[in-house]
Amino acid sequence: MKTVLITGASGGIGKELAVHFARDSYRLVLIARDSTKLEQVKKELEKDHQAEVIIIVKDISEQESVKEVYEYLQESNIQVDYLVNNAGFGLYGEFTDTSLDDELNMIDLNIKSLTHLTKRFLPGMIANNRGGVLNVASTAAFQPGPLMAVYYATKAYVLSFTEALANELKDTKINVTALCPGPTETGFSNRANLQESKLFKSGVMDVKEVASVGYKGFHSGKTVVIPGAQNKLLAHSVRFMPRKVVTSVVRNVQEREK
Repeated sequence: MKTVLITGASGGIGKELAVHFARDSYRLVLIARDSTKLEQVKKELEKDHQAEVIIIVKDISEQESVKEVYEYLQESNIQVDYLVNNAGFGLYGEFTDTSLDDELNMIDLNIKSLTHLTKRFLPGMIANNRGGVLNVASTAAFQPGPLMAVYYATKAYVLSFTEALANELKDTKINVTALCPGPTETGFSNRANLQESKLFKSGVMDVKEVASVGYKGFHSGKTVVIPGAQNKLLAHSVRFMPRKVVTSVVRNVQEREK
């Protein structure tokens, strides 16, 4: 039986990706901080898809938690074949006004934990020459993001890291993919305090559609998957614009409607 580990699996894209893996008879290891929501996801997957589901309640922004997860699975003789690094969050506001603790926690979760988990579980995939890593980045990865400076920078790291890994593993049977959604109907905008920004007011994609596109792209071996024609166009068009123009445009769409 193939096993997938999914972080941030209590809702949003993580939960919907778990549904796809469950439909294809994967054993699921789901990680999130919210035990109540995680238990509910487990019950739904077991009922609807007869899936084998292991839940681990951890805050993986704490680096010791990543080590504990890895050691627990090793001791339980559970080989992780697929890793989905989905956990992450954003924060809205000018850099000088936002919380330092929140920004550092964001870096720990969006970058350090993703890297740590990949470092732990990728060697086993290489040894077996099978599996894959799906990193949830964002269309934010393609340009700087005034009013969300640190978040955009973390997602640029995720995209760059994923593309480099994909190249290093191109002669193996291991897929490495960056899923780069645009604004999506999840709890992300609430936590990031983005509900009133022009970016989210202009329209969001359905989370089920985003997960479906991401899942298919991952299993077909794509390195970068951008759901939605408009998101693809915007992500690629910034390459042809002066950098100062890009940051001005991004700032404009990030600002709240007055």
